[in-house]
Amino acid sequence: MEKNQIHRQVALLRQSLFDQGFIDEQFVQLEELQDDTNPKFVEEVVTLYYRDSTRLIVCIEQALDKNPLDFNKLDSLMHQFKGSSSSIGARKVTAESTQFREYCKAGNGEGCMRSFQQMKKEYITLKKKLETYFQLARQVGPLDSTSRPN
Repeated sequence: MEKNQIHRQVALLRQSLFDQGFIDEQFVQLEELQDDTNPKFVEEVVTLYYRDSTRLIVCIEQALDKNPLDFNKLDSLMHQFKGSSSSIGARKVTAESTQFREYCKAGNGEGCMRSFQQMKKEYITLKKKLETYFQLARQVGPLDSTSRPN
């Protein structure tokens, strides 16, 4: 495939991530930190996010399996997860994390379960989309991806 065509695909895929609400302005701020000395900065940060957040998801799952639920512990774990998600601009994941925390504050275990399942779905979808994005981006090499989304 021609490099310009791949470059266009990368730009369109990136824009679709914004248009569909998967990522937000924080992602652009990460991109602005990327330069010639560290051309894979964003990909590395996202990779670390997924590595670290996997541990938190397991901890949340374990806490959700306990009876009775410890809403303070669940809220604390989700607070950490939400902060990490927000730092990479994972908009839908962050929004669902906020909803989960509201259910914790209300002592609504069923709401926590539903919200957690939705959050995991958004998390997995974003991971797949970002993997595709980074794979295409590697094919064209460094690019000026810090343009603001439309």
